[in-house]
Amino acid sequence: MLKLFTAVAALAAAAAAHGDHEDQEPIAGPHKGLWYNSLPGDGGTQADSVFSGISTFGRLPYHPCLANDDVKYDIAFIGAPFDTGTSYRPGARFGPNGIRQGSRRLNLYSGYNVPLAANPFNSWATVLDCGDIPVTSYDNAYALKQIEEGHNSILERAPATDAKKKGPSKKGKTLPRVITLGGDHTITLPLLRSINRAYGPITVIHFDSHLDTWRPKVFGGSPTHQASINHGTYFYHAAQEGLLANDTNIHAGIRTTLSGLSDYENDGYCGFEIVEAREIDTIGTEGIIKKIHDRVGHDKPVYLSIDIDTLDPAFAPATGTPETGGWSTRELRTIVRGLEGINLVAADIVEVAPAYDTNAEHTTMAAADTLYEVMTLMVKKGPLSEMVKQDEIEAKEAL
Repeated sequence: MLKLFTAVAALAAAAAAHGDHEDQEPIAGPHKGLWYNSLPGDGGTQADSVFSGISTFGRLPYHPCLANDDVKYDIAFIGAPFDTGTSYRPGARFGPNGIRQGSRRLNLYSGYNVPLAANPFNSWATVLDCGDIPVTSYDNAYALKQIEEGHNSILERAPATDAKKKGPSKKGKTLPRVITLGGDHTITLPLLRSINRAYGPITVIHFDSHLDTWRPKVFGGSPTHQASINHGTYFYHAAQEGLLANDTNIHAGIRTTLSGLSDYENDGYCGFEIVEAREIDTIGTEGIIKKIHDRVGHDKPVYLSIDIDTLDPAFAPATGTPETGGWSTRELRTIVRGLEGINLVAADIVEVAPAYDTNAEHTTMAAADTLYEVMTLMVKKGPLSEMVKQDEIEAKEAL
């Protein structure tokens, strides 16, 4: 009993001594200075520890944008947890949450991107995580409609910046950019339908190991129209529906086997040029970047779609249809950074299936870091109003 009394007395004395410091706040109840501190770096940021708190992409602020039409942003992240269009390994419905988990270190010390010399977390842009689009897993046709309408609701709103200026959309308005977290690659079809409503036929840059322009009869048959739309045929349907711009689209990272050379011919009919994955051995990353720029140009809106299986399974094992012989994470990030100057209005990353990942989260981190490059490109490019020469518009309107 004497020992217990002595110990308690010692603790009380230590507490009293600690309280003698005039600048010491009492540790009782919530205290912002104790729990939330500005991190060092350019601009700083307030955040939990990187291993705590609710996961959003890059620890960005979360707003349920689909439930609130008044939320303003310049770039929005939105999830599309759909994977019932896969042909091999399902599980990408968990991709959005996995990518968010893989991104939780991104804005530590403000997230300055050294190669691109920009900080997407501390810039002119308001960037939010808008959560996920509700998607049914029981009816693919209805699910794709949910994705299209959810995406379009996020896309066709006034942005936080330059909302009153003219932009490149069909109605001449400036719109925010939207980055979608997939989901299997089927989701790109409803996303392109949404983009078409806002911009008309769009130029597409497509990173993938597969063409994804297969005719339904080649890709597993098509007993119904619904069955004919899957993660290997969505670009075929996009071409048939007139969603793609003519002869400005490009695949990069392709290394798939084919049903025959007619697959390449059909790909050309859909309006794509192909950069094989193995070309990196001869022309390098700079040669691949040049091919993309030469094909796409710099004077039009562009949609970017990234399948994580562009990476070799050594770097991204957690994907629906892995193919060996792919690029490294460093190579892909270098090529994505090389897209600087292109007018990216929206993007997606797909086929991340976390259940197949390593304990080290290789795939989800690779996906998150690739999107970090995409977000930096968008921020560095400035508001989409800058795609349009405002002085020329004003002059024409004055006539």
